[in-house]
Amino acid sequence: MKKSILSLASAMLIAFSANAQKVEFEEYDLSNGLHVILHQDKSAPVVTVEVMYHVGAKDEVDGMTGMAHFYEHLLSTGTKNIERGKWREIQSSRGGNGNASTDWDRTNYYQTYPSNELKLALWMESERMMHPIIDQKAVDTQNEVVKEEKRQRMDNAPYGKVIYGDVYNHIFDKHNYGRPMIGYIKDLDAATLEQFQAFYDKWYMPSNAVLVIAGDFEKGYAKSLVKDYFSEIAAKPKPERVKIIEPERTEEKKVTVYDSNIQLPLVGMAYKTPSFKDRDAKVLDVISTILSDGKSSRLYKKLVDDKKLALQAFSFSRPLEDYSVYIIGSILAQGTSNDAIVKEVDEEVLKLQTKLISDEDLQKVRNKFENQFVAANSSVRGIATTLARNYILGGDTNRINKELEIINSITKEEIREVAKKYLAKNRRVVMDYLPASQKK
Repeated sequence: MKKSILSLASAMLIAFSANAQKVEFEEYDLSNGLHVILHQDKSAPVVTVEVMYHVGAKDEVDGMTGMAHFYEHLLSTGTKNIERGKWREIQSSRGGNGNASTDWDRTNYYQTYPSNELKLALWMESERMMHPIIDQKAVDTQNEVVKEEKRQRMDNAPYGKVIYGDVYNHIFDKHNYGRPMIGYIKDLDAATLEQFQAFYDKWYMPSNAVLVIAGDFEKGYAKSLVKDYFSEIAAKPKPERVKIIEPERTEEKKVTVYDSNIQLPLVGMAYKTPSFKDRDAKVLDVISTILSDGKSSRLYKKLVDDKKLALQAFSFSRPLEDYSVYIIGSILAQGTSNDAIVKEVDEEVLKLQTKLISDEDLQKVRNKFENQFVAANSSVRGIATTLARNYILGGDTNRINKELEIINSITKEEIREVAKKYLAKNRRVVMDYLPASQKK
């Protein structure tokens, strides 16, 4: 009886939370193709304006990599009507802040201000779309910025190549996801000003973007500002994309990488998995949580606490538009062999492939995802990015309100079948990431 009462209480809590946390929004299109999403939240006097463009590292052509990430930096330098180098000064002087980010699929720019500065934020984003400064001085300056970022995050950072994707070229043989997201510096050095300008002209346009306004604002006023600042931007047809099909791996691949920035070996098992839009991708997120989310997870308890074979155990999925990447890894304790870690991980994966997880474990996972959902949507900035990404990459803005429903509908049988399907040994790349001192 007690178990039934607890189950009923859990079900009621989930239903209540899903309804209480529903994200309301309105969306519409301008005549030039710009998609606009409005999310009103008057709980705090702040507003976020975000513009996400459907262009990332996968859209670059051979010999001209790095341009998508390059524009993340270049478009925050100045415009025809914003003096070069004054962008951030304007933001801070009006109580705001902003940033940008790039991945393989999209580039986004956001600004957050006190709510009475909505007009400024929208004007600045329209300037970024209409009147960027793309001249040789801007290119040369930002080229040095990009080089320094690569040195700090990848070349000189311990395990940086695993975190920032340089290792993806071992997973993808054909797809452009196999390139490092930041691109190759030699390509940026060789690119002409005309090539930089052509990349902007091809991808930066209203029909290839989404504008999100989230926070404390009046809808009528916001719509009038959007019309004033964005409706006159010239319409262009959406750029054509080349869809690259990555063949399924049928044999395990082994790779050894040496790095002078690390002292302890890392072993990783990497898999190509479905697009983040696929239900199976959500099941793999659940599997990742079971395996290594927190100190009570299976891999952490076994490898770190019980057997003392590792200092850290982790798994994560990088959700992408065409395919995703799923990595299981561990940083080895002194004296542990890579083979020993692989053996222990394989045992835990086999359990997921052959046995159903317990009701308790399934409920624990659901609770964690509910907490993550609440955290991700606790700020208008987080909601703005989620809305933009769901529209531009997922084709469904309302995915934000379906996440918990999907997670709570995943069954123990699904977890077992998805583990069988995607975590098979013949589908993976095993990476030994070793200190350079071990190279013979």
